[in-house]
Amino acid sequence: MSDKFFLDTNILIYSFDSTSPDKQRVAQNLIGAALGTSGGCISYQVIQEYLNVATQKFQTPLTINDCKNYLTKVLEPLCETFPSVELFHAALEIKEGWHYSFYDSLIVSAALMANCTILYSEDLQHEQHIKNLQILNPFVLF
Repeated sequence: MSDKFFLDTNILIYSFDSTSPDKQRVAQNLIGAALGTSGGCISYQVIQEYLNVATQKFQTPLTINDCKNYLTKVLEPLCETFPSVELFHAALEIKEGWHYSFYDSLIVSAALMANCTILYSEDLQHEQHIKNLQILNPFVLF
């Protein structure tokens, strides 16, 4: 995995999903690679979405202390893209050109702004190319 890659929120969520062990393994491996090689990243939006799901929608929601620990050890080290006017303009361009929702366009734009060549996501079109970025669903690759 020499290319820089971006992890969509669903990758982080699946890393906690013991009901889907294959997806959980793939997700955990991607997160481990991101942390181990500094080759992967996320955005502020991924942090927000993840914490919302982890505290409200997990089968057993994480405690606030567990969330703080995960935030410090995993999310903060991976976060490279933060809100900016430039990001919002880029997202509007992606929305217009590729017809994604605004929030999905923010994810794509954040990956592009972080100079990633791969965006791992289950929710976006597998193998689509947007500028220098390729979207891959890692769960169809195993």
